[in-house]
Amino acid sequence: MTAGHETVRINQLPKDLEANPILSRWVTVNADDTIGVRVGKVEFGQGILTALAQIAADELGVGLDQVRMLPPNTRYGPDQGLTSGSMSIVHSGPSLRAACAQVRVRFVAEAARRWDVGVQEVTVRQGRISGGERTTSYGALAAAVDLDVPADPEAPLTQGDRPVFAGTSSPRVDLPDKIAGRPRYIHDLRLPGQLYGRVLRPPSPGAILRQVDTSRLDGMDVEVVRDGSFTGVIGADEAETMRAVAALRDATTWEEHDGLPDEDDLRTFLRSGPHETIKVLADEQPPSEGSSPEVRTLRAAYSRPFLAHASMAPSCGVARWNDDGTLSVWSHSQGIHNLRAAIAFALDLDAQNIEVEHAESAGCYGHNAADDAAFDAVLLARRVPGRPVHVQWSRSDELTWSPFGSAMSADVEAIVDDSGVVRSWRYDVWSQGHTSRPGYRGVPGLLAGAYLERPLNQPAAADPPLANGGGTIRNAVPIYDFPARRVTGHRLLETPIRSSAIRSLGAFMNVFAIESFMDELALAAGVDPLAYRLTHLGDARGRKVLETAAKAAGWGTPVPDDRGRGIGFARYKGKGAYCAVVAEVEAEQEVRVRRLTIAVDVGQVVNPDGVRNQIEGGAVQAASWTLKERVRFDRRRITSDTWESYPILRFSETPEISVELVEEPGTPPMGAGEAAQGPTAAAIANAIAAAIGVRARDLPLTSAAIVAAIEASAS
Repeated sequence: MTAGHETVRINQLPKDLEANPILSRWVTVNADDTIGVRVGKVEFGQGILTALAQIAADELGVGLDQVRMLPPNTRYGPDQGLTSGSMSIVHSGPSLRAACAQVRVRFVAEAARRWDVGVQEVTVRQGRISGGERTTSYGALAAAVDLDVPADPEAPLTQGDRPVFAGTSSPRVDLPDKIAGRPRYIHDLRLPGQLYGRVLRPPSPGAILRQVDTSRLDGMDVEVVRDGSFTGVIGADEAETMRAVAALRDATTWEEHDGLPDEDDLRTFLRSGPHETIKVLADEQPPSEGSSPEVRTLRAAYSRPFLAHASMAPSCGVARWNDDGTLSVWSHSQGIHNLRAAIAFALDLDAQNIEVEHAESAGCYGHNAADDAAFDAVLLARRVPGRPVHVQWSRSDELTWSPFGSAMSADVEAIVDDSGVVRSWRYDVWSQGHTSRPGYRGVPGLLAGAYLERPLNQPAAADPPLANGGGTIRNAVPIYDFPARRVTGHRLLETPIRSSAIRSLGAFMNVFAIESFMDELALAAGVDPLAYRLTHLGDARGRKVLETAAKAAGWGTPVPDDRGRGIGFARYKGKGAYCAVVAEVEAEQEVRVRRLTIAVDVGQVVNPDGVRNQIEGGAVQAASWTLKERVRFDRRRITSDTWESYPILRFSETPEISVELVEEPGTPPMGAGEAAQGPTAAAIANAIAAAIGVRARDLPLTSAAIVAAIEASAS
């Protein structure tokens, strides 16, 4: 307890600190006055290391330059599960703050003991621990303070007069290295004795390797590793291993079969079953059409294709089988503890003998091939004990073998009265599952495992629990005050295409469909789309966000003849951040998003610039999904394996973006990383419809799709 500070009792530890109570797993204090902080949430471009460093610095009473955010590690750091769902600050913030508070209390107590004064006479500010005229520091006391102790639920949580760093736009701690091009990513990792590995991927899902002619590699200083259909090479020279894999590709015989669906009829594929039926909501019986002359029914159907993560840097992993029988792994996985458990399961190892450390890479906001690349490295490194093997995927492998975000199809129906007010709402959505992360459905879930001599089962993707927002039905329940609602999800249980989590999971599609239909209902009622939403929305915070975005965008003011303005809105997972987007779109020879005006309420803001960064990044990615992205395939192979066949939004096509933060003092943080996805897609779609007077309902909204919609409307 420190002078000049209000104190409160914790009484109950935050959940993640209770699960990982040893303080030294969170905080280490060094003799040079630097303080190492480990959390279980990982950095992949979202800026959480900076926000969490701000929280730690405030609670410890030190400068931000004293805090060193250390990489998450299964041996030394806390287990906080997955970094997903925009929950990093929500989960890590309270636990880290409580842990730092207890560290601070223990150092204050040691200073008070040495000076023979009461703890209330000791203060900690700007890294100096003071008692009257006497001062010391964390580093000076480090040897005397034991942090290998469990957190105390009864310990006080110190709370300064005002935060020094939280609430300010402190510079990102990870950016200087990245901007300067200094080694920071896993691709830059260089360990003593390191070798390089590359894996020969099958030509198509489910293909079986029948023959490989290794004589093609004669004269190359590489070693071939084969286990069933899993084949790779190891060598001391990275370029030579790449050439070796290219040579092997022309020296193999595979057994393939046609098993992929018709990419132009995903609606039929998704609805063919078998399905898990997810009954999300079933309110009272809605009025039927014809029961009153005052009601009528409107219907529409929407869809999205499979989406790739398409990270700028392909996935990478490093592994070393150590001489003492342990295994060391470096990975940019978003769940290093889950990865450790999956490797142990797959290879029948004791998880305690595996150490996984996170190493940064280009972000993916979901489940890309990071875990798969790490397992590739583990399998190849097993051939060369004691030496680390560095495995990097190719661009083609990344675009064709990483898990995809599932294609989705939705039907929506509303019964409205004669003024256009919704009297009932029915929504059905079909999709594959949205998680096949390591450990899903009780299996390892690692790609190479399915191709081993003794293959590991890989069932169809599952969905996260409804309590965590679900997957197929994420944001399928509209935020609006409809008197009767029925919402049902249909998850496909058998599929040849691997799917898993991609940013916002099913929310991108569900918000796109719901908010597009809200515009269609407004048009049918002859009501302004913003006014129509406000008529059905009682949530005061939601109304404020909608009105803020509309005002900032100049809603209602004229736009040029070739342009349209549209709005989209949602609250992520129904309990997270509120986000409203107004898009201004030019639709003449091609569709160009000229401007996005966004308002968000994310609760307490730790780093305002970090929030804006997340919202802007999410909006740009959503614009790319909405206008361009689509995984392509024939009946046998994924064919979109280059940037030409899987185009993404270019820098020259990025719209002007402004973000308004709508703050609600005293409210807890709600996360920002995935809030903008669905509202951006809907705003763009609604702006296109406003510009050309025709509605395109199937993503992506390419020029060809819009021409098809125009032709369909004219027929």
